[in-house]
Amino acid sequence: MNVATLFQGVALISWLAVVGVLVFTIFQASRNNPVRGGRTLILVVVAVAIVFSTVSAGLVFVSPEERGVVVSAFSPRGYREQPLEPGLKWVLPFAETVITYPISRQTYTMSIAPEEGQTRGDDSIEARTSDGQKVLIDASVIYQIDAAEVVTVHINWQDRYSTDLIRALSRGVIRDAVSQFQIEEVYSKKRLELSSMVREELTNKLNENGLILVDFVLRNISFSDEYAASVEQKQIAEQQAQQAFFVVESKKQEAEQARQVAEGRADAAVIEAEGRAKARIIEAEAEAEALLLIADAIAGNKDLLTYQYINQITPNIEVMLLPNDSPFLFPLPEIGPLPSTTVTPVPAE
Repeated sequence: MNVATLFQGVALISWLAVVGVLVFTIFQASRNNPVRGGRTLILVVVAVAIVFSTVSAGLVFVSPEERGVVVSAFSPRGYREQPLEPGLKWVLPFAETVITYPISRQTYTMSIAPEEGQTRGDDSIEARTSDGQKVLIDASVIYQIDAAEVVTVHINWQDRYSTDLIRALSRGVIRDAVSQFQIEEVYSKKRLELSSMVREELTNKLNENGLILVDFVLRNISFSDEYAASVEQKQIAEQQAQQAFFVVESKKQEAEQARQVAEGRADAAVIEAEGRAKARIIEAEAEAEALLLIADAIAGNKDLLTYQYINQITPNIEVMLLPNDSPFLFPLPEIGPLPSTTVTPVPAE
């Protein structure tokens, strides 16, 4: 409770006391029992009530989140040009009155939901796009009164600034902005641009009327049922096309993968064939070099070939027929002893 409110309470009690004393005095006088000094008492109580009433009428307490507009009977314009700052202030009792306005942030919401906005029921903003489509927009305007322009707001709008200024101005600006975009731009790629355009225009318009735009919130954009159905069908078609595209890309990737596998196998076969060819070449070169060495050895010792030939003959061979002019020597089979023959002597005659 501030001091101004306290004095107002005391003044009210004082006037109640005046009424009480006056009634009591009249009642006692009607019973032929007048109150001694009753007239004086009444005058004292009335004087006290007047004093407190006068003081309470002159004291005004302005809260930190408010500014006061002084309406004065002694001012040529009927008001003080400067607003009252926060604190306990003094004005001319009964000649000046103070009307306070909040300078804290306020929000005005226009929504399709019945209980969300300041106006009950559907308060969304119906607008038309450049291609003639109808959209319903939910929006919130966050604003505050410029502390230095409180007197201007009072003169122009009084306490009607929220409905007659904020509501009407924002709805008109939003409709004008929406009319510059096509329906697909409103709900997709240019939604932020739409919001920025409305914010900039509202800022200028509110500044001209002594208000400050803190923020503009584009809450929701709704469409007609017919257009919403067409958008849904279009999205389904786009999803199907995108899915088909993914299938084609997947097949392409599988084909590419198969091609790369085939190329890998072909490269591996080539590398393997090249390896075998190189190995064969190396083997042939080794054999040729070996034959050269053998030829050199035979040329130096002709019996060496005979010796090697004999060593290669299977050891189980016992009889072999060769031409009589064969230069090779072979062991003949062992001939066992001949069977014994008994010679019977013939007697001489």
